[in-house]
Amino acid sequence: MPSFYECSTNLFDPLHAFWERTSTRRAVALIQVAVFLAGVAGIELNRRGLLPPELARLTPVSHYYAISLAFTLVLIQEVIDLIFILPCSVTKSVGKQFEILCLILIRNAFKELVHFSEPISLSDGFGPVLPLLADGVGALGIYFGLGWYYRLHAARPAGSRGTDLYAFVAAKKFLSLVLLVVFAGLAVDVGVSSLSDGQPQVFFEVFYTVLIFSDILIVLISHAYQPGFHAVFRNSGFALVTLLIRLALAAPAFVAPGLGITAMAVAVGLTAAYTAFAPSLRDQVHMGK
Repeated sequence: MPSFYECSTNLFDPLHAFWERTSTRRAVALIQVAVFLAGVAGIELNRRGLLPPELARLTPVSHYYAISLAFTLVLIQEVIDLIFILPCSVTKSVGKQFEILCLILIRNAFKELVHFSEPISLSDGFGPVLPLLADGVGALGIYFGLGWYYRLHAARPAGSRGTDLYAFVAAKKFLSLVLLVVFAGLAVDVGVSSLSDGQPQVFFEVFYTVLIFSDILIVLISHAYQPGFHAVFRNSGFALVTLLIRLALAAPAFVAPGLGITAMAVAVGLTAAYTAFAPSLRDQVHMGK
């Protein structure tokens, strides 16, 4: 009878392979293009009064909302990538979270376009430009931080190997499967609520809250397979980073980019410290010091 680890691996690996196929990626891209064009067309029809009343109530009248829709589609794909990356490496999954945060900030910047007329004009003042700039600069700052973060990740010390590594990865694969179910259920719930209320409901903010709990669970699981202080501290620190990212998503304009950059700085500092000091800590444990 297959063990828990084998069942998790046998369920996760085919799904991961299917998602990473070139044909799947192309199909997802075509769906994104089709939905974006349908969104633009629907907005134009609504502007001309050609939609049924119920559908018109749910459809905006500014073409700029279609840009936000496009970024939302990309973010959904990135979140699924994040779920599949989780078993590979905690460090890589945190990096993917920052990539998603960058895209969310850029999406927020484009959201400010709804305050402009069509075509774009600054006749109404520079008010909407300031939060747009703040989000753009914040995304750029996080992007620079990601460069340092991934360089440090490449120079990280080797982790556990053998049976312990297989068991730890298999446990994270099971957690990823749970997150996929949660993601799908949350997407359906948010979609139904948005349609019934006529207003978009928060999605990524809620999912990042779920990620905080999943990160804490990874800390507890890792303690069974990687009991060393340096590994527990690193994983706990990354859980804190996820919390900071979640706070950035809930923060008001101008504060969110600052929190995002702060979270990036904590992740870079944590990775740098782990890369520099974990080998010596591990040696002390092995030497009985």
